[in-house]
Amino acid sequence: MTHRQVSELAGEMLEAFTAGRPIAVPPSAREGGCDLEAGYAVEAEIARMRRAAGRRTVGRKIGLANRAVWRALKMKTLVWANMYDDTVHEATGGEATVSLARMRAPRLEPEIVVKLRGAPRPGADAAGVLEAVESYAFAFELVDCPYPEWKFQPGDFMASLGLHAALVVGESRPVRREAIPQLVDQLAAFTVRLSKDGEVAHEGGGKNVLDSPALCLVEFASAVLDQRGAEPLGPGELISTGSLTAAPPVGPGERWSVVASGLDVPTLSLRLTR
Repeated sequence: MTHRQVSELAGEMLEAFTAGRPIAVPPSAREGGCDLEAGYAVEAEIARMRRAAGRRTVGRKIGLANRAVWRALKMKTLVWANMYDDTVHEATGGEATVSLARMRAPRLEPEIVVKLRGAPRPGADAAGVLEAVESYAFAFELVDCPYPEWKFQPGDFMASLGLHAALVVGESRPVRREAIPQLVDQLAAFTVRLSKDGEVAHEGGGKNVLDSPALCLVEFASAVLDQRGAEPLGPGELISTGSLTAAPPVGPGERWSVVASGLDVPTLSLRLTR
């Protein structure tokens, strides 16, 4: 894909994101296609455009952190996309409200989000990558697919901002270096319950994201290093580590909450409006 094609597609995808407009034909199904490398180029151009318009990138979302998805989409590793100062929100007292206006087909992902104290060292294992983490918290990511029936290829995923619509971050817990060995075990073993309007809707846990959010971070850090032209990870970045449960479709008027067992992380609740 030429630079002009990347720029034109980025403009189209950003306009659709801003307006909440569906996209009838995914880029991969158009003449010339859109592979994963092109999708990353489009995502990077969108980030450049948004920064030029005054927005700031505040972190990155991890996407498709599931080996079964890799096999189905012929991928070798996970993907990631930027998050922004106008898409990331902090809950107050463990609660937040988000409008679904301009979202086309939103789904909800309960996740563990981490705040980096610095870039993980190359080749770090689960414990090593947590040494680069300042704190962790529950988060809800609202993901929104512009394509019909939520069907896409990896390049389409990346070209549409990694399907990122919003991230709500809950109350955090610090990562203490002396507690890292215990935290490694807890992140692999903890479970969660995702409830809708007070009723349990889905159950899951750390094992659903490459066996642990810490191991997902290991894979992510390696993917960033291997990605040509990727900006290096830095202190203060928020990294969302993938959905701990199935990602249900959501609508206005619903109230969702997530609670953990086996991990010290405060409950997070979210109310959705039009």
